[in-house]
Amino acid sequence: MSAAADVVVVAHFGFVLFVVFGGLLVLRWPRVAWLHVPAAVWGALVQCADYTCPLTYWEAALRGAPPGGSFIDETLLPILYPDLLREGVLTPGVRIALGCLVAAFNGAIYFVAIMRRRRAVPTP
Repeated sequence: MSAAADVVVVAHFGFVLFVVFGGLLVLRWPRVAWLHVPAAVWGALVQCADYTCPLTYWEAALRGAPPGGSFIDETLLPILYPDLLREGVLTPGVRIALGCLVAAFNGAIYFVAIMRRRRAVPTP
């Protein structure tokens, strides 16, 4: 079961990367926006509203453990910043700020993508 949980973790990590950086793919392939926008909205909701992503539940179930917190709390932060959770730095306000930062980053990328598209369309 641990191997299946590892696959879920890798898929979840890939999804998080897509949420954060998927807008960059839209600059090259505009149709990716049809996948990225819903993923980014979901990612922002999970982050800002403190939802637990279903992939976190799947991973916990496959490991035989109760789900504790979010994927970021349980998997990424202990690897990247081991003391962050113990110090209580990841407060709801910080989570909301992170979600807004990702939304602003992708919003800026989409602005650039829209401006590029407008310049590419010939005016009558």
